[in-house]
Amino acid sequence: MPLNILCIGDVVGKPGRRLLADHLPELIRQRSIDLVVCNAENAAGGSGLTPQIYTKLLNYGVDVVTLGDHVYRKREIAASLSASDRIVRPANLNAKALGRRWTAVPLKSGLHQAAVCCLLGQMYMTASNSPWAAIDQILSEIPPSIKIRILDFHAEASSEKIAMGWHCNGRMSIVFGTHTHVPTADARILDGGTAYVSDLGMTGPYDSVLGRRKDRVLYALTTSMPTPFEIALGDPRLSGVLASVDPDTGKALAIERVEVQGQALTGNAYDADDGRPNRD
Repeated sequence: MPLNILCIGDVVGKPGRRLLADHLPELIRQRSIDLVVCNAENAAGGSGLTPQIYTKLLNYGVDVVTLGDHVYRKREIAASLSASDRIVRPANLNAKALGRRWTAVPLKSGLHQAAVCCLLGQMYMTASNSPWAAIDQILSEIPPSIKIRILDFHAEASSEKIAMGWHCNGRMSIVFGTHTHVPTADARILDGGTAYVSDLGMTGPYDSVLGRRKDRVLYALTTSMPTPFEIALGDPRLSGVLASVDPDTGKALAIERVEVQGQALTGNAYDADDGRPNRD
């Protein structure tokens, strides 16, 4: 029987977290989801992740949290990165970097395992080691008995993401892109049986500029003057893909976009779990 795997795009601040709290448990029940992978590198005040938020995400139904270029923005996440097998940092950071390069976790049924990892792109991004060498190394480390293999490629350039999909074709069950916060319309099954999409989009407020208040971003762009890029509140949406995977072969059978509309928040976009809000 095929397994249903939900991959959720960049959770942005309090609006994104509220979407998961309000809708993820029901989505898991309605779609018989066996595994939830969620990029949460923007979950705390729009940049980074705190232990409190990480624990909440797991309580909402997330099975594995992936991160990106803001992996260490909140220093307090270090303890979770060291202790938990439910969170991974980009595998192509320096070998001395804190956190797991990949993890293997049981699906909700307990009958199968999935290996999950994430990588940083190199084009237009902060310096990192080769993602190509990193994923080849990880694939050599994953036991052959673990057929379900999932990669979050946190990258800027669509060309680099597409190339990674083809590089992993037939070797990964799912390759999805994150980071740009804009959902792409290219979800498909590659000829080797890998489900691919260039970007999941963000889980957060779409009445915004990539999750930030429109007026703040426009002021900065039109005046060249710095201003705090505060988290927006309007038009929140949960965004991602749902892939169906054959547990015996690890090959993907189907992939579809998922989008759930939430209710706009009012008041303050930050709370105590954010830690110190990022204001740059």
